[in-house]
Amino acid sequence: MNSYILMILVVIIYSGNILVGKLINELSPFTITFFRLLIAFVVLLPIGFRSAWNNRSIFFEYKMPLLLMTVTGITLFNTFIYGALQFTTASNVAVLESVIPALTVVLSAVLLKERLQKMQWGGVLISIIGAIWVVIDGKISHLLAMNWNVGDVLMIGAIISWSFYSILVKKYMHLFPPFAAIFVMTGISVLVLLPIVTIEWSITGLPKLAATPTYVVSLLFMGIFPSFIALILFNRAVATLGASQASVFLNLLPVFTMLGAYLWLGESITGMQMIGAFIVIFGVMVTTQVITVRSKKERVVEY
Repeated sequence: MNSYILMILVVIIYSGNILVGKLINELSPFTITFFRLLIAFVVLLPIGFRSAWNNRSIFFEYKMPLLLMTVTGITLFNTFIYGALQFTTASNVAVLESVIPALTVVLSAVLLKERLQKMQWGGVLISIIGAIWVVIDGKISHLLAMNWNVGDVLMIGAIISWSFYSILVKKYMHLFPPFAAIFVMTGISVLVLLPIVTIEWSITGLPKLAATPTYVVSLLFMGIFPSFIALILFNRAVATLGASQASVFLNLLPVFTMLGAYLWLGESITGMQMIGAFIVIFGVMVTTQVITVRSKKERVVEY
């Protein structure tokens, strides 16, 4: 029961990240991502620095996979998410983000040569149909006209980035100490984004964070809770439930986000969004459930 509570808290935190990102979308996505990661880097400094230094030879030896994980999972994914929130609703972002497990399964088949069962392919197809349904708001004419919201297109970039990151994590992350890896990747992302935000601020001016307490509180939340606290809670839950069962809880992300967007941001929730969210969640559950059953039969522990 404690593990279930931990996973619900994880989903609430990730949902809060989307809602807060929508709340402060007056800031540019590069600025939001930079400050979120800078705060996370400072928080992780006393926890991950010593381990990263002691294992520096490993980080140098596998620097290319580390860099690819950093760019796809930390830098690009977060920037795409906050960029999408500039144009589309928090609800749409949450539903589309839920497609990631299904796409990751497909990429695992293509890149890692993993065999997929027919049921998994069916789940992937269902998830994609649900995502498209949300993007076009259930109107086929929008699909034919390719009249897509810019934010929904940016979310495609986020989905692809995190899916590639997931594949890289599966192949390489076990080589690195966990907190040290997150610390190093966060630090690299800050360095990558620094020249970008410097150019941006030279044109638009420095963001007036101190004059807007909402920005400061929001960025602190992003830098501490989604970047650090949620990770600890998720890891503790996985230790008890296993990775597959714990990940099923992440299907609740659209539910919590839609509810929060309605109550807090005043977003309207359409029937088409709800139908699309249900289709996506069902498809992902079909896909991941097959993996769970197969893993139990093979007695494989997933991390």
